[in-house]
Amino acid sequence: MRETRAISTGRIIPVILCGGSGTRLWPRSRVQKPKPFLPLIGAQTLFEQTLVRCDDRRYFEPPIIVTGARYLEYVRCDLAARQAARIIVEPQSKNTAAAVALAAFRSPEDAVLLVCPSDHHIPDMAAFVETACKAAEVARQGWLVCFGIPARVPETRFGYLRRGASLGPSAYQVSQFVEKPDLSRAAAYVDSGEFAWNGGIFAIRACDYICELQKYRPTLAAAVEAAVQRGTECDEAFYPEADAFAAVEPESIDYAVMENTDRAAMVNAPIGWSDIGNWFGVHGARTQDEFGNSVQGPVEVVDCRNVMVDSDGPRVSLIGVEDMIVVVDGDDIMIMSADSADRVPKLLRVNAR
Repeated sequence: MRETRAISTGRIIPVILCGGSGTRLWPRSRVQKPKPFLPLIGAQTLFEQTLVRCDDRRYFEPPIIVTGARYLEYVRCDLAARQAARIIVEPQSKNTAAAVALAAFRSPEDAVLLVCPSDHHIPDMAAFVETACKAAEVARQGWLVCFGIPARVPETRFGYLRRGASLGPSAYQVSQFVEKPDLSRAAAYVDSGEFAWNGGIFAIRACDYICELQKYRPTLAAAVEAAVQRGTECDEAFYPEADAFAAVEPESIDYAVMENTDRAAMVNAPIGWSDIGNWFGVHGARTQDEFGNSVQGPVEVVDCRNVMVDSDGPRVSLIGVEDMIVVVDGDDIMIMSADSADRVPKLLRVNAR
């Protein structure tokens, strides 16, 4: 039996997922301090920016932060000047299906959870809040709602959502999920106007998510529920019981639930979203000069185009180059062509040999 929980206030509960492997934005990002806790776009960390987007108490409850023990200090540091949040500390990283389930089992059954990765960049906060409220309306009707990001270019790094039957203004059933298509299929999806990118942001009622998880991944659901029931509070954080949680098979919310349920929906989300998935994504989100260059730190560029340079100390000077990314972090220097940004994890695998 699940514990009896309070009735929700009607406001949305942000569920902010914090973690990461720290590989795609090396050398700045590391396992010890991954992307969410870096000030990559502006002075605030991406995690802080996520908190700010969900600050308006007219619409949002204080958030639930799901993170690992190694990141707890960073989380508490960024939370220090803000209203209280509830923190859930995962015994192990088990991917997003389990992380969201932890929050769902710790929330009122009728609460709408807004699942937010903490490492995305969303510049249009007003549009984000408007979209979140729209998604919550649809979720209260029993749908599990995805944010559908306008597919601007044929991107092969993202999953795609195909719009199905209308559920009202800017809301649709999801008729098809597509995981990371090749370039020709991605181009066809963009040209069709029927597809949006899957932004990895979801609005779901706690009871609906648990119901679907129990239907499609009953073992995972049972393990998370047991971990919550046996968990403990310590230093204003909740710790699920480690042995029960160890039985969880890691799986994303997309694979475990969203691609199986017949209750998947989407809302149009024109929020300026970027997943900041590589250094080229960082470059695109930063302010650029008239020649498409973005620089941070002691940097000089002369007669350059589409160049990004990020240095934490040593002076970097570039003359007459194009389509290049340079990142300096302490003793580590990485130089690559702009179209090689997705290959950074491969570099780390080579260096680990």
